[in-house]
Amino acid sequence: MIFSVLAFIAVIVSVCIKDRKKSLSVQSLNCIFEAIYDFIISAFTSAVLSIINFIRTFLFINKDRFSKKAYILILLLFELLIVINCVCTWAGVISLLPTIGSMIRAYCLWLSNMKYVRFSGITTGILYGSYYVYYEGWFMVLGYLILLVTGIWQFYKNDIRSKEV
Repeated sequence: MIFSVLAFIAVIVSVCIKDRKKSLSVQSLNCIFEAIYDFIISAFTSAVLSIINFIRTFLFINKDRFSKKAYILILLLFELLIVINCVCTWAGVISLLPTIGSMIRAYCLWLSNMKYVRFSGITTGILYGSYYVYYEGWFMVLGYLILLVTGIWQFYKNDIRSKEV
C-alpha cells in the first residue's frame, strides 16, 4: 500500500512541475514505486513496463547527451520494448491499457514540450486508472483519477487558458 501512495504522489507532482527535467526526475520515482506495487499485486504487464519506463525516463532526462538520430532510435527502441512486454506478459485485453498508455506517454515525454507531458497525464490517468480497476488496486485507481483531474486542470491552466489571455 505504501508504494501505491508514493507512486501516485510522484506522478501527480510530476505533471504540476513546469521544468521538464525536474518533472521527469519525479516521474522516474513514480516508475520505481509503481513497479514494486505492481509486482506485489501481480500486475506483471505494468510492473515490467514501470521498469522499462524508469530506464526510458532516465534517458529522456539526459536528452542533450544524444545526437538527434540516436534520440529518435531511443524512442523507437522503447516503443518496441513496450510492445514486446505486452506480448510476453499478455493477460488478455486488459494488457493493452498500460501498453497503449505507456506508448503515448513515451512519445509525449520524448518531446521537449511540457504541454505534451501534461497531456500524457490525462491519457495515463484514463488508461492506467482503468487497468487498476481490473486489478482492484483501488488506491492506484484513486491516484490515477486524481492524476486525470490534475492533468486536465494543468493542461487547461498552462496550455489552453494561457493562450486565451
